[in-house]
Amino acid sequence: MTDIQTTTVSEEGYASTSEVGDFELSIDATGEQGPDPNSVLVADYASCFLPAFRVGGSQRGFDDLGKLQIDAEADLDDDDDLTGIRFDIYVEADLGDEVDEVVSRAEDICHVHAALREGLHAEISVEDNAF
Repeated sequence: MTDIQTTTVSEEGYASTSEVGDFELSIDATGEQGPDPNSVLVADYASCFLPAFRVGGSQRGFDDLGKLQIDAEADLDDDDDLTGIRFDIYVEADLGDEVDEVVSRAEDICHVHAALREGLHAEISVEDNAF
């Protein structure tokens, strides 16, 4: 039995449409008709890390972190392979000395973080009390 099932179709060219449950996601290797796969991976990583950060905060006694935002950047080599990812995380709440603990918990919780090779884990900086 599988836990996740998707269907991806490309009629022609380099664009494809993936069905994920009741949702559709358009991805284009050229970035012309939708985001390219590397951009989707970076956005997916950030989209996983953000709720993991919120849960990690809750586990460290911060029941309301307020607004959270991740600005993500990534580097590609000459073959367009991802070589580095960086997250700048902006947090409305003041985390004080607990910032590193919240990041550590988020890294443990985020499934995309766990799925990526260790050398590609995001470098993370956090600016709390940001909004």
